[in-house]
Amino acid sequence: MEKKIIAKRVHCLVLAYPLQGHINPILQFSKLLQHQGVRITMVTTRFFYKNLQNVPSSIALETISDGFDKDGPTGASSHKAYIDRSCQVGSETFVHLLHKLSASGDHVDCVIYDSFFHWALDVAKRFGIIGAVFLTQNMAVNSIYYHVHLGNLQVPLTQQEFSLPALPKLQLEDMPSFLLTYVEDPCLLDFFVDQFSNIDKADWVLCNTFYELDNEIASWIKKIWPKFRTIGPNIPSMFLDKQYIDDQDYGVAQFNYEECIEWLDDKPKGSVVYVSFGSLATLGEEQMEELAYGLRESSSYFLWVVRASEQIKLPNFFEKKSEKGLIVTWCCQLKVLAHQAIGCFVTHCGWNSTLESLCLGVPIIAIPHWSDQSTNAKLMVDVWKVGIRAVVDEKKIVRREALKHCIKEIMASEKGKVMKSNAIQWKTLAIRAVGEGGSSHENIIEFINELLHLQITS
Repeated sequence: MEKKIIAKRVHCLVLAYPLQGHINPILQFSKLLQHQGVRITMVTTRFFYKNLQNVPSSIALETISDGFDKDGPTGASSHKAYIDRSCQVGSETFVHLLHKLSASGDHVDCVIYDSFFHWALDVAKRFGIIGAVFLTQNMAVNSIYYHVHLGNLQVPLTQQEFSLPALPKLQLEDMPSFLLTYVEDPCLLDFFVDQFSNIDKADWVLCNTFYELDNEIASWIKKIWPKFRTIGPNIPSMFLDKQYIDDQDYGVAQFNYEECIEWLDDKPKGSVVYVSFGSLATLGEEQMEELAYGLRESSSYFLWVVRASEQIKLPNFFEKKSEKGLIVTWCCQLKVLAHQAIGCFVTHCGWNSTLESLCLGVPIIAIPHWSDQSTNAKLMVDVWKVGIRAVVDEKKIVRREALKHCIKEIMASEKGKVMKSNAIQWKTLAIRAVGEGGSSHENIIEFINELLHLQITS
């Protein structure tokens, strides 16, 4: 198969959901397409547009409205209010955008859309444009939601254990949280399940994972969606195959923060525990206090990312910078995970953080909070065997002793060495997948070749 093609006339409109965890992988995928000669126009909401000002200048930018141009999702009275209005206004303004491009002679060959914007497929079909759905969560989680869509999983869940095709046995606590909270708030589960309401009509189904990581579920799902392809991990090239020296970050960071790297430079190899729970998770004061004591009393150094809005929950005694630890409001997570001083990662197990830890060979301590995170934690611990899940008490709090035990287990035990070895193996496989001839690389070339062929024959 041809390794690189020139497809300058192929134009993909990439519709990105306005959350950083969704923007990052779909933008990375867009960069890979561009490196193969595809022209990219990135589309997001007017409110989120300002966060895209650092994307490569070679990627054109356009906007649609979600009905909340001034305040974004926070301007809605509820999740349901945002979802309903963004669906209506988003599809209307997306139609207007496609009309505008068409009127200017700017032909669109394919719409690549975040699965959260499932309505984009119907719009693309109205214009006779190929539709490729981009799944930002892992295939185990996608499969669970798909089974709910099919009616194979009924909510509220009544059993304690679940056996689904091509997945490990899952306990109730391993399921995505929205299946457990459906009675109290059905809106969010409905939103996640709606991703699959029209997916069978998509021309391509693309997922931010790599085949070697998800081979059983990927093989099973390909029988249902023949044009399903793994095209990840979608992280900057310089942290994987190092093929593109200009691809050193996601390109949407709003500021730089080097203090943590300088602090890490002074620490021994594998001696630091990195702690971060992403950009959305909110911890209670009691949990923050337990984590603070656990980190202070452990025998390891620590680097802890605590958003400015969360720092008021830290105990008064806690120093934000000391020989033992450093607390920052933000850092470049990829650069931190790639640093030789990092020994393990205390994480909420969001899918982007999960992939980053696997790609950089860092074992994890899992403290999931909601959404897909418990399922990701299950895979990390029991399937990919690169970490341990911290035990919670009856109040769902990880106590300081539990955290200290986990840190000691990974940083100073034989089991920890095995987890580190496993993480390095996954890193090797991830690099191989995106490199020349790798599974994800070949899938991307196949996708582009078909777009080029359809364009030439149309």
